[in-house]
Amino acid sequence: MSRLGAYLAEAFSAIWRNRTRSILTMLGMIIGTSSIITVLGVSKAASNGITSTLNTLGDPGITIASDPNQDDPRSAAIQYRDVRAIATDLGSMLSYVEPSYQRTYTLRWNGKKATTTVASASPHSQYASTIAAGRKMQDGDVTSGAHVCLLTAELAAKLFKDANPIGEVIDLGPMRCTVVGEYSELKSSLFSSIGASDFALIPYTTFHQIVPGPVDSLTVYPAAGVSVSDASDAIDAVLRRLHGPRAAYITQDTTAQLGSFSAALGVIGVGLAAIGGVSLLVAGIGVMNIMLVSVTERTREIGLRKAIGARRADVALQFLLEAVLLSLIGGGLGMAIGFVATVGGYAAVKSFVGEAPIPWLLVMSIAVGFSMVVGCVFGTYPAIRASRMDPIAALRT
Repeated sequence: MSRLGAYLAEAFSAIWRNRTRSILTMLGMIIGTSSIITVLGVSKAASNGITSTLNTLGDPGITIASDPNQDDPRSAAIQYRDVRAIATDLGSMLSYVEPSYQRTYTLRWNGKKATTTVASASPHSQYASTIAAGRKMQDGDVTSGAHVCLLTAELAAKLFKDANPIGEVIDLGPMRCTVVGEYSELKSSLFSSIGASDFALIPYTTFHQIVPGPVDSLTVYPAAGVSVSDASDAIDAVLRRLHGPRAAYITQDTTAQLGSFSAALGVIGVGLAAIGGVSLLVAGIGVMNIMLVSVTERTREIGLRKAIGARRADVALQFLLEAVLLSLIGGGLGMAIGFVATVGGYAAVKSFVGEAPIPWLLVMSIAVGFSMVVGCVFGTYPAIRASRMDPIAALRT
């Protein structure tokens, strides 16, 4: 350990003696490491933030709707009564199935109005965000077809301002309903910009009273152990039996789509980090170049060391430690800059997608690992070259 400490001290001394050259050499490491940390940190935070925010919406199940491009979409339209037939025939394969509706209505209360999306729901499919006031939808609301509704915080603020909406009766399209619950605010400008944070929910049985015709789609939750494809094929078979063999239906697995979306964000982040890794490669070449110059400048010193008994391994270790130290110092400075940049970018990400945890351990480990690898890989050749010098020729030089 004392020998290793002496080598480290000597490496520090050599770097400090040529500090201007060392700083220019470390510049590539600083840029590469900071860019990798910033890109990985921000992209991972964005991916985690979007995923966690989408998870607050609850389990979306799978959606089955009539294919609008088929020959006779009217005859293939899913009817309200089809739900009971599907539940009866496929009871063991399904955890739950319900009809789904979605319309745009104008909500009015006390002279104020707001035009927004109104969707059907049940205790199984309702929005999973926490309730800020009132209660969530209950089985009794669905069974009785109650004229009740739940509002998001954004919609409640538009319609009621600072007033308490719970218990108030509002005009919702062609019906009147009582507000029984208000959801907590979804702090994400992404979902606000696409209108996903501004809507109302009513029981699907109540929606059927307003829209007695075909349903928009079916929301299906397969039973445990039943795959999405098996459940979809079984439901398609029942619907074709009810509406004819030529009826065509589309299945949408929202959970799988969210998984693909998160995976795509991860790939984009890795790709951008790889671009930053190119600068690390260039920095590594710079480290190798400067270490070769250092070996040439210190030829006589190497000859003296070997003449008084230094082994080839000792000489190689001395120069390898200097290369690694050069890389680690550059990587450390780049890490500090990347940390500051990531924290700055985090504020923008948080305002856009909501809470976005940054995997600091992963990001920092990658940065330190890259610095170590660059120092070891690109410092090996100069170290080997120094260790192979002939002491007599070195002294003559």
